[in-house]
Amino acid sequence: MDQNNVIEARNIIKKFKNFTLDIPEFKLPKGFATALIGENGAGKTTLLNILTGIRLDYEGNINYFGKYSEKDLDSNPDVKERIGYTGTDNYYLPSWTVGQIEDISSLIFDRFDHDKFKRLCNDLAIFGPADFDKHKKVQALSDGTKTKLMLAGVLARDTDLLIMDEPASPLDPLMRDKLCELIREYINSGENKSVFFSTHNISDMENVTDYAIIMEQGKIVEQGFVEDLKEKYIVVKGEKEDIEKVRPILYTMSQSNYGFEGMCLSENLDKLAGLDIVTETPSLFKISVAVMKKNSLIK
Repeated sequence: MDQNNVIEARNIIKKFKNFTLDIPEFKLPKGFATALIGENGAGKTTLLNILTGIRLDYEGNINYFGKYSEKDLDSNPDVKERIGYTGTDNYYLPSWTVGQIEDISSLIFDRFDHDKFKRLCNDLAIFGPADFDKHKKVQALSDGTKTKLMLAGVLARDTDLLIMDEPASPLDPLMRDKLCELIREYINSGENKSVFFSTHNISDMENVTDYAIIMEQGKIVEQGFVEDLKEKYIVVKGEKEDIEKVRPILYTMSQSNYGFEGMCLSENLDKLAGLDIVTETPSLFKISVAVMKKNSLIK
């Protein structure tokens, strides 16, 4: 295993009736925040569930931290201690109180910090303007606040890898900004701390994303460090009369009565020489949409 990767997997296959996850090779870079991007049904949650040991009914091999296999994920306490996870389903029972969650977390994980948990609960305003309330029940919290409670629980642990499935979805814009801040603080809190999260809110999470993996139809269709992807692709805008000339060259294109805008592979830009075009560096959002559109069943 390459020591620059925190997870490596090969030949991951999970078959459903009308869908197959097929990942010949997967590498998660160590020490960075990686975004897993894709439309609904692309296979993001299935992949995360496999990597975190929630799903065991798959083919393939996984290596963690350069020395543990997928079997160790279930049997070796050290692996469990080093990986934190939050999912889209609330894994805290509705009847549990915040105090019970704190106690249970402390029993399960040796490196759970009570003081940090309380501080995070207050920083995330889980109890509104009030102070920490151990008697507050999960069922009394909104969906967004339940997500904040799960974040407080996992961030109160001393882990090396944080895996999150759609953590931003139920959060308001202010809390999404706070989430980015928490992710960056986690990355900077120790050597080789790594974060892997799936997201639909690409624009909101772009400023904290170092590496991106884009999925479509159960496959990884693009990946790389964000700055490298921004060099690989370029946005091109031009006049309506040139649409048919550029159509075969552009990666994807949209058009209007006034002209066109499309994504072009930078290596093909010279093929547009002589045309009246304007270029600009794409955002991760535009790259992701273009890649998804190119590989999607939706046209």
